[in-house]
Amino acid sequence: MDPEMILLEAEEAMGKAVEYLIHEFAAVRTGKASPALVENLDVHVRSYGMHMKLKQLGTISTPEPRVIRVEPFDASTIQDIDRAFRESKLGLNPAVEGKLLRIPIPELSGERRQQMVKLVKQLAEESKIRVRSGRREALEALKKAEKEGHISEDDLRRCEKEVQAMTDKKVAEIDQHVASKEKEVLTV
Repeated sequence: MDPEMILLEAEEAMGKAVEYLIHEFAAVRTGKASPALVENLDVHVRSYGMHMKLKQLGTISTPEPRVIRVEPFDASTIQDIDRAFRESKLGLNPAVEGKLLRIPIPELSGERRQQMVKLVKQLAEESKIRVRSGRREALEALKKAEKEGHISEDDLRRCEKEVQAMTDKKVAEIDQHVASKEKEVLTV
C-alpha cells in the first residue's frame, strides 16, 4: 500500500476520534440548557414498538437559558418521552404541559461539577486511545509495506515520524478541548 494513503487513513481515523470527543462533550451538562444535552436520549416508543433517539421524535429548543423544551411530532409519544427522562441518568424531571415537555435544568452543585470533570477526562482518555490505535495501525501498515518492498527503510522512518507528529498534534488538540470543557463545567 502507498505510504501516502496509509498516512491519509491514519489522519482520518485520528480526526474522527477528535470529532467524536467534541460530539460527546456537547452532551456533558454545564448548568445551562442545550439541545445537545438530550437529543440522543434513547426513548422506547410503545406505539411504534421500537427505540428511537429523542431528536427523531420531536423538536428540541431552549426558549430560556435554563429550560429545554421538547415538542413531539406525534402527541401520543409524550408519555414515552417523559418516562425516558425519568428513567435516564440525566437527573432531569420534565413537566408535561399539554402537547410539550418543559425540562428545567437545575444548578449544578460543586460535587456534581467535579463528577462532570471526571467524565470529561474519561471521554478524553477514550479518544486518546482511539488516536493511539490509529497510530499503531498506521505503523503496522508501514512496516508491512517496507517488508513487502513497497517502500524503502528511509521512507519508513520518515513516515513513522510523520505518524508520531500527527498523533502528538491530535493528542494536544484533545487536551485543548478538555481544558476548555473543564473550564466551562467549573464556571458557576
